Amino acid sequence: MLCFTNLSPLRLFSVSGIFLPSPRRQLTSFRTRMSSSFSIDSVSPPPDNGIVLGCGGIAVDFLATVDSYPQPDDKIRSTSLKVQGGGNAGNALTCASRLGLNARLISKVANDSQGKGILEELQSDGVDTSFLVVSKEGNTPFTYIIVDKQTKTRTCIHTPGDPPMVPTDLPQSSMLSALDRASIVYFDVRLHETALVIAKEASRKKIPILVDAEKKRDGLDDLLQFADYVVCTAKFPQAWTEMSSNPGALVSMLLRLPKLKFVIVTLGEEGCLMLQRASKEASESKETDIESLLETLKHRTDLTTTFPTCVASETTKLNASGIGTVSGRLFLGTAEKIPPEELVDTTGAGDAFIGAVLYAICAGMSPEKMLPFAAQVAACNCRALGARTGLPHRTDTRLVPFLV
Repeated sequence: MLCFTNLSPLRLFSVSGIFLPSPRRQLTSFRTRMSSSFSIDSVSPPPDNGIVLGCGGIAVDFLATVDSYPQPDDKIRSTSLKVQGGGNAGNALTCASRLGLNARLISKVANDSQGKGILEELQSDGVDTSFLVVSKEGNTPFTYIIVDKQTKTRTCIHTPGDPPMVPTDLPQSSMLSALDRASIVYFDVRLHETALVIAKEASRKKIPILVDAEKKRDGLDDLLQFADYVVCTAKFPQAWTEMSSNPGALVSMLLRLPKLKFVIVTLGEEGCLMLQRASKEASESKETDIESLLETLKHRTDLTTTFPTCVASETTKLNASGIGTVSGRLFLGTAEKIPPEELVDTTGAGDAFIGAVLYAICAGMSPEKMLPFAAQVAACNCRALGARTGLPHRTDTRLVPFLV
């Protein structure tokens, strides 16, 4: 049986041509007063309708911390090693479960020690694994992650699972049971063929869908057509729309995806930007240039506080030059300013943020409350090694002001 725990340092060899991910994806918030008047006893119960179904990637993460990233042909030693569950969907649903949601997961592992370890870890965090497919042969997905203490970055080398998941792996009866009473469905686009089948059924049942648009992937365009909510990385909006700026790209996304209610682009330590579609057209005829509005929001941002903050516009007609106009609100958030000595690892910060957004949607939080809450959850996760070690529970005192 595979035990996910801390191990002794290992010797590491450098690998040329390793993919270096984009900077961490933390996020936003309105100014929250961390008052001592809040207590654990004042925390509200989880939402009654808090069932989230996720479909996507899970893996075993081998996290090695090094003093600095090796040069080609170097041989170095790690300063610590942790082995734990990972994968976007596994991380986000673990976060949602710790926050109080009833989390169900559809994915695939092999019947090997790593797969068994993943199942045990998810179950210990309250994630329903009864819909996971276990292959009799093959290998469970795994990822080598090198955490650079000097630059506070991480490099990931992923090995996919084999055989991959296909729609026929999931019986129709299992899919319908997984969707039963679900409040929201989440996709990280890893298992796109299976995800699309689930998305069509969820849409037919009028269950909201959130898509994690980390980067362009096979099947992403099809899934986005079903999305009510999108959370994406800093480079995705411009890459997907071929627009020259993120504000213009967000307008383009809402115009191209008429079902979309909001899109959030995460900007790492710079916070995030969110565009929310208005439920009805703005009454005034005057249009506001979204680029100029963003500059106005930047000037209103409180840069003196270390806690996450968020400023928002009124509902208005937002115009992007050469693209078009949508009625909605623009939100600009800041990330928590984490002291350098407390910042350990940014692995999974974006997944933590999404887990918190899933909770916030089920709980009916306003964007002004949702964004700082998600930013706080992501910041908590950055204070420990690995994607799950620092994920907070709903009783964490740092979350109390958001949950009263």
